[in-house]
Amino acid sequence: MATIAVSGASGKTGWRVVQEALSRGHQVRALVRPGSVLPAGLEGAAVVRLSLGSPEALHAALSGCDALVIATGARPSVDLSGPLQVDAFGVRDQIRACRAVGVPRVVLVSSLCAGRWLHPLNLFGLILVWKRLGERWLEQSGLAWTIVRPGGLSEREEHLDAEGIVFSAADQQESSSIPRRLVARVCLDALETPAAVGQIVEITSSPDQPPQPLAAWLASRPSAAGAAS
Repeated sequence: MATIAVSGASGKTGWRVVQEALSRGHQVRALVRPGSVLPAGLEGAAVVRLSLGSPEALHAALSGCDALVIATGARPSVDLSGPLQVDAFGVRDQIRACRAVGVPRVVLVSSLCAGRWLHPLNLFGLILVWKRLGERWLEQSGLAWTIVRPGGLSEREEHLDAEGIVFSAADQQESSSIPRRLVARVCLDALETPAAVGQIVEITSSPDQPPQPLAAWLASRPSAAGAAS
């Protein structure tokens, strides 16, 4: 059993990450903004309200944790600086806090097409550009990291056990969707899979895709042996 912190835990993906971690027997610290409305489903987690811009609060919240899942993300707003503040600087602040208090393992929930300039999503404050900057800071952090890039996110919860995840390396997928619950499961699988360290994993899903765990996909890749060395 590990102690896992989940930032953005009041968000639609974050609270599912919390639930999945609890269901696997982990202790969970759910990090939420001071004014966030708590969704149902956080029962059993230790809820910590804080501002990501407060190093002291982040250090206290992360102290003693074995891992952090970063599920924060900018919300639609007239303030186009939101993605820069949340998806770049907010990720950087969490990385710095992990290094300061010794959290060794980080999984970041990013997005397909992170880093693209010519993409409709960039009309919302260059969000894909800033997501890639956050990714780069994590890659350069010295921490044991995994970046999960999901496609379009859906709220659907039905028939997920029969739905296969389409895994790929960075910059291989451009569209398609995936239920948030499956994204949450991949984040927890990444924490439990040593071969996921240092990997960018793109994920979408399809009922026509045979179910396959993350570890099996990583092991089947031609470059798996080189990536693990």
